[in-house]
Formats: sequence, structure tokens, C-alpha cells
Amino acid sequence: MHQINDLRRIDLNLLVILDALLSEQHVTRAAECLHLSQPAVSHALARLRDLLGDPLLVRAGASLVPTPRALEVMAPLGEVLAQVQSLLAPNAFDPATAKRTFRLAMSDYGAAIVLPELIRTLRREAPGIDLQISHASREGMLEGVLNGDIDAAAGVFPEMPNELRSTPLFEEHYVCLLDRNSLADASVLELRTYLSRPHVLLEMRGSGTPEIERALTRLRERRRVAVSLPHWSVAPQLISGTDLILTVASRALRDIDEQSLIIVPPPFDIPSFTFVLAWHKRRGSDQALNWLNAQIERASADINWRPFTQTAQKDFP
Repeated sequence: MHQINDLRRIDLNLLVILDALLSEQHVTRAAECLHLSQPAVSHALARLRDLLGDPLLVRAGASLVPTPRALEVMAPLGEVLAQVQSLLAPNAFDPATAKRTFRLAMSDYGAAIVLPELIRTLRREAPGIDLQISHASREGMLEGVLNGDIDAAAGVFPEMPNELRSTPLFEEHYVCLLDRNSLADASVLELRTYLSRPHVLLEMRGSGTPEIERALTRLRERRRVAVSLPHWSVAPQLISGTDLILTVASRALRDIDEQSLIIVPPPFDIPSFTFVLAWHKRRGSDQALNWLNAQIERASADINWRPFTQTAQKDFP
């Protein structure tokens, strides 16, 4: 009863206005989004500042900047409003008319796989749904989903926290990319050649690609890393005209120049992995997020992708 009495003192419409203000960081634009007058939104901001005991938005030049307290409440506020909307209109989600911003986390590899088809679907079926894409380490993406900063994350997550749900998007495996002229036999990469050559290493914040390193450790071997970088998209461009080897997830190489580059299997066994989509269990009733997750699954389906022909494969030692 005490909580109910506390809620009665609060105009819940203020939370909607606060969400718009934090999103737009501009009183006039927030008013336009809400179809309210600018004085009404300014008055609401004054009430919110009094209610929360914080300025919430402070002027910096010509714009308004959220305070640390405002940044703190931004993610949970979005979740609360989504849950209230779902509670009051459980069957009302319509992609064609919905207006919503979703925050997704994925690497540029994941973005290259998921986003092209997903964006086409959104523009065709849900033009009012916007996406904010962020990039972090595996641990950082899961932490973002756990604390509400991220709506869903797509990636490789060997350990999934109990608070999260996940669904597999596709199975993936590793291949090697070389300059076509640097490989004597155009179908086979020998282990001794692999170990003698310099390599390009893809890593995020020092995490590296642990699957490859673990596989080499099992062989009691190491490779020399000549170039280390966090950018999946640029890595294949470094191989042409060099003796470098890039060991990478196969779908990252769908658009390579096959005139100058060649894809071959690794000369040792690197376990395949599952690329998954993760979101928080508490978002299970969010029909808009459920719809978006389904579109991500469809956009990720690529069953016809073949990184190299069957004749190019060989048994691992």
C-alpha cells in the first residue's frame, strides 16, 4: 500500500516526457515528438528536476547534456515504458506503425552478416523502428544486456549468464585467407607453412581470438602475429600482395577479391562455434523486441554460404 501511495503522487506522463528529453536532448524536438508545446515540456522538465533532485539535462553550448543521474536512469526508464506499453496493449504491436529505438550490440563481423538484410526488412515493414548499433568485447556486450544499456547482443558467447535468453543464429567455422600467388598448391595449406608465415590477428581490447590460440596450444605451437587490429572489415584488404595469413570466421570473407585472394581450410582443427542472439529474460513480454529478434534470425539465415569447395577440403592431422 505504501508503494501505491507513492505512485499516486507521480504523474506517470512525466516518465514519457523524460524518455523523450533524454533521447532528443533538446526541449523543442522532444515537444515535437510528443505533440506537446515547448512550454509544457519545459514545465515538465522542471517538475522532473524537483522530483528526482537532479538537473537531469544541463546546457553545454547550444545543446543539452544528460547528467550522470540522467544517464543512470535512461536504460531502466526505457525498459519500464516498454513493459507498461506491453501490459496495457499486449496485442497492439504493429510493425508498420510502431515507433521505437532499439540498441543492439555486435562486432563489425556480426553487423556485416545481420544488418544488410535486417535494415531492408525494417525500411520495408517497420519504417518507424530505429537502431543504435554499438561495438564492445564479448563480456562488454553481455554486461550491456544485463544492465539494460543494450536490448540485444549478437555474438559468440561461450558462457551465457542465467539472467539472459539466447537463440542460435548460425554455425560458423574458421578458414584461412592468403594471397593467391603466395600458395604453391592452390588448395592445401600445410601446417609448416602456416607456422612459418606472419599472421594478421583480429582482437577486441586485447581478447584476441581465443579459439585459434587454444587450438595451437593443443599442438604446442605458436604463430607470429605481424599485424594486430580490431577491425574485421579491413583485415582481408591487408592480405593481397603479401605473405600474411588471416585466420577468420568464414562469413567474414563473402566479398573478397577471388582473383588475388584464396580461401583454404586451416591445417589444424579449430572447433566451429555458434553465433547467437542474447537478450534479458525480463524482456520476454516485449512484443516489439520479440518481433525484432525474429527479424534478426531471418536476416542471419545464410544456409547456401560455402567458404570453399568440397574439393578444397582436406583431413585435419
